[in-house]
Amino acid sequence: MIYSFKGFIPVVHESSFVHPLAAVTGNVIIGKNCYIGPGAAIRGDWGQIILEDGVNVQENCTVHMFPGKSITLKESAHVGHGAIIHGANLGRNCLIGMNAVIMDDAKIGDESIVGAMAFVKAETIIPKRSLVVGNPAKVIKQVSDEMIAWKTKGTELYQQLPTDCHESLKEVEPLREVPKDLPTQEEAYKTLRETFKK
Repeated sequence: MIYSFKGFIPVVHESSFVHPLAAVTGNVIIGKNCYIGPGAAIRGDWGQIILEDGVNVQENCTVHMFPGKSITLKESAHVGHGAIIHGANLGRNCLIGMNAVIMDDAKIGDESIVGAMAFVKAETIIPKRSLVVGNPAKVIKQVSDEMIAWKTKGTELYQQLPTDCHESLKEVEPLREVPKDLPTQEEAYKTLRETFKK
């Protein structure tokens, strides 16, 4: 759902997809080919939130901030299931792992990877191409070319997902039996290992 707040109406590029079970509120600008999953809450009630082109905010994520702050998730930032971005800025092509928490005024550098369930404290500055894990989160090494290639390939799937959703996602009544000719999805989606053989 899309909600206005105090006169601010979210701006969502037509190529992006916001799931009907997500909530996007107020001063939010969503660029091209972005995916917002069900259960996500992007609250631009107290400040502006910008999602640049190709960003995905997956299921049950929260993006919010303290009053008077504005934040940007830069191009191709990838926010995994259940993560919280609270008043933090995300660099280009970074990955925030599932259930990670990024706190106020933190800055995640371009092409950095934050591990699942990591806790990045307020005002932490993560240099570009850093691998970050733990609670509190610490940089443990640099992100390799192979790691960022893997991340980029995964994000490309999410950048295709808005088009797929616009074309094929619809509310339906469930089937009551499994069809005898039920196809698999293996032909449509190659495994990651197969993807990287290219």
